Amino acid sequence: MDLNTIWFILVTILFIGFFFLEGFDYGVGILMPFLSKEDNERRAVINTIGPHWDGNEVWMITAGGALFAAFPHVYATLFSGFYLALVLMLAALILRGLAFEYRSLRDDPVWRNRWDWAIFTGSLVPALLWGVTVGNLMRGFAIDADMNYWGGLFPLLNTYSLLAGFVFVALFTAHGANFLALKLEGDLAERAKKFGFQAWIVATVLAVLFLIWTFFETNIMAQGLIPALLAAVALLLAGWYAKSGKDGLAFIMTSLTIVFTTIMVFAGLFPRILISSIDAAYTLNIYNASASPYSLKVMTIVAAIFVPVVLVYQIWTYKVFSGRIKADPETLIY
Repeated sequence: MDLNTIWFILVTILFIGFFFLEGFDYGVGILMPFLSKEDNERRAVINTIGPHWDGNEVWMITAGGALFAAFPHVYATLFSGFYLALVLMLAALILRGLAFEYRSLRDDPVWRNRWDWAIFTGSLVPALLWGVTVGNLMRGFAIDADMNYWGGLFPLLNTYSLLAGFVFVALFTAHGANFLALKLEGDLAERAKKFGFQAWIVATVLAVLFLIWTFFETNIMAQGLIPALLAAVALLLAGWYAKSGKDGLAFIMTSLTIVFTTIMVFAGLFPRILISSIDAAYTLNIYNASASPYSLKVMTIVAAIFVPVVLVYQIWTYKVFSGRIKADPETLIY
């Protein structure tokens, strides 16, 4: 196995970690205004992800950095072509971060309600746009011979990619609800289970439509069929366990759905990374878009040292904050 393939696998792992962790993070933010009936309940919901949300976003930054270091042409084409979408996503994430930090600084219902909807918006928009991005990666977009994308924002908002965006939103919402069922107590946890099952129904319907369309619209299934089938089985089991009241298993299954879906995308792309809809010869792959062999070698050594450190630290933080949270203002931080 060459270094180009190793770095493709590493980028895949980073995106798996990001979608798994930030998936329930976004889901919690999307559910928060609807799940909670009063301020302490909303604070309890926010406190489930308060210690983790910024650490989860590190995976996105690391994945972007890995793309830049290992496949600089991919980074340049993707981030310039999706520039407006990424700016919109960044603005939503900034708004979301501000909301977490500023929401409880004033004991004013109007002030807090506005920040609550900022959390909702800052969670919904990135979830939707990540789905749109992945949909375009699977379908391909207009990349020319100079590795430039031409077309602007609106061609990226095609029906196929928007459906992918809706799948992401529904799946992340169900994932977030399962996480809340494990982290909250009492009536609030029961409401999370109810919303989670409803989101699971929507996610299942949309996922079936998306998989059928993917089969006819792209060639991703040529190599991504097995992980796609595993994702489908995990999604069905998630609903089964949620309905049976087995919250831990339901969360594991939505997690596996996200993991296998991400593997499906990257396995279906390999060795391609960005597919050109203009001409297959213009497609960027792990060889024509990579950094130099020396750069890949040095970065492999660095990654082998620091990636395990980051993993251990993140696991430790989740262990420290592993207890359930109740709507008691004396114990709430955010």
